[in-house]
Amino acid sequence: MSSTELPETLAAAVPRVSAVRVADGERLRSVALPGLTLNVRSRPPTRPGVPRALYVHGLGGSSQNWSDLMPLLADVVDGEAVDLPGFGDSPPPEDRNYSITAHARAVVRLLDAGGHGAVHLFGNSMGGAVATRVAAARPDLVRTLTLVSPALPEIRVQRSAVPTALLALPGVATLFGRMTREWSAEQRTRGVMALCYGDPSRVSEEGLRHAVEEMERRQGLPYFWEAMTRSARGIVDAYTLGGQQGLWRQAERVLAPTLLVYGGRDQLVSYRMARKASAAFRDSRLLTLPDAGHVAMMEYPEVVAEAVRSLIEESDRATDETNGRPGRNDGRDGGVFSGSGASRGDGDYEGDNDSGGS
Repeated sequence: MSSTELPETLAAAVPRVSAVRVADGERLRSVALPGLTLNVRSRPPTRPGVPRALYVHGLGGSSQNWSDLMPLLADVVDGEAVDLPGFGDSPPPEDRNYSITAHARAVVRLLDAGGHGAVHLFGNSMGGAVATRVAAARPDLVRTLTLVSPALPEIRVQRSAVPTALLALPGVATLFGRMTREWSAEQRTRGVMALCYGDPSRVSEEGLRHAVEEMERRQGLPYFWEAMTRSARGIVDAYTLGGQQGLWRQAERVLAPTLLVYGGRDQLVSYRMARKASAAFRDSRLLTLPDAGHVAMMEYPEVVAEAVRSLIEESDRATDETNGRPGRNDGRDGGVFSGSGASRGDGDYEGDNDSGGS
């Protein structure tokens, strides 16, 4: 089977809906793997020989969530963003398994199939939990790890996050669908933006139009709510796992240099979790953006990109020194990046944290 063919059973299940949007400079391809097919969005690098990167979206998102950040890093990474099974333009998995472990398995299969070795791995929200699990289980596949508002277990969940968690309960999605049957795609889109953005007014008219078009496209997919509800259930299940499979325990096992990005206006992942996360990941840096919400890479992509560059440069220097070559010195200290003003969403970038525990 070629990488652009859908398995016959899945192809029959996918209805004809409008084409997914492709930004200027982006390419789409479909990768067939055992039991699933993944849509992959790529942006060719502007320099040859740069390392690979993979971007993983969150619950209800898609590879388009990374379209603002990818071009800003095109000179340092060869970036690809995946649509997780059942999201974006990827059909549902054959086994209908939407657990965090299943999503992580899909990412691992994609990376193994590519055969490019370790990548710079990015994850947002649910994708952050997925990326954490990948980095803990397969350190050979991860050069650095960047997590934007990762969905890691919280004891005191924010009230604004409760409705999302309720999607995991049987029948809630059906009830919500009936209650909002008369809502337009624009109303639904504005509701999502109000929840995910620190300041929804920052979204341009063009950005809103594209988001509404994507919402209309998704509403035409019969498996959209299945993917949402079962993935939400997967997040709740992952929160309750203990022992070696617990997400915080797995965070402690991550070896890759890690950048953690948290927004002060995040209504889904508490800002107070930033310190706990920076203590759990053994080689972490913390970027806090007081005016950002849940999707900082979409709200303040330039600030996030600058912090990612610092992470990659520092990682490269460490690799050079380990291999017996002089470390690269571009005049930066590599430890601290400070933003110029919280009112513009700029934040503080804090250096290595090797405390290893809270």
